[in-house]
Amino acid sequence: MTAKIIVFANEKGGTGKSTLAMHTIVALLRAGKKVASFDLDARQGSLTHYIENRKAFAKEKNIALPMPEHTCWTDDVAKIYTLRGQIDKVINTVDAIVIDTPGAHTDLGQQAIVMSNCLITPLNDSLVDLDVLASVDGESLRIKGPSHFAQTVWKMRQQRMMERKPPINWVVVRNRLLYSKSKNSQNMSILLNALSRRIHFALAGGISERVVFRELFLKGLTLLDFHDNNVHATHTVSSHTAKQELGALLKNIWGEDLFLNGSHAIQ
Repeated sequence: MTAKIIVFANEKGGTGKSTLAMHTIVALLRAGKKVASFDLDARQGSLTHYIENRKAFAKEKNIALPMPEHTCWTDDVAKIYTLRGQIDKVINTVDAIVIDTPGAHTDLGQQAIVMSNCLITPLNDSLVDLDVLASVDGESLRIKGPSHFAQTVWKMRQQRMMERKPPINWVVVRNRLLYSKSKNSQNMSILLNALSRRIHFALAGGISERVVFRELFLKGLTLLDFHDNNVHATHTVSSHTAKQELGALLKNIWGEDLFLNGSHAIQ
């Protein structure tokens, strides 16, 4: 068994990396996979707090919820271990390693990218957020060239090739989509499709903006916990739609449908 390494990275914060990472972790766990998770942003600690909230909720309600083998990358951990060393310790004992990176340019984030099999870059559906991938002319909306993060990914891809490892599957996720179609959204579609061909990434739809995600964070829950008889969460039309969006995204990430029927099927 060699784990698939899934890295969530964007050098801009507030794009939903931790929320998508947590939903990916729980989807894999509920599909019967063994998962190790790493939070490389100890200062913000969003993924770590999410998992801590989950443990607290499970303890308070006296219920069993699937949990990953989690590591928060603090300064104390970094003094003893290297990231590659820690990943090597678990890569043959789990099915997946999910890594959440800081919303900034860091050496640690670059180390994670170069080790990834699948790189997920959530992007808010806004021309402001597109700047992390490309420089765009304000008048013509023409792509002038790849931006800082795209150049970082290109360098990490080159390094991975030099190490004779399989190429990184890079997926850019249009996250927090709005319900109404706007001129901004149309322009984003045109620019991202053109950019995907130019710097070689797959384009996927993410999860629409919903209040439910903020509420779930405080309990450490995900949409995939709603059918757990122990949780007693309210399943709304909105959450059902969000789960469909999530299912399509996870298939893009994992390469197969985690929601298929079977002993570990996600209901």
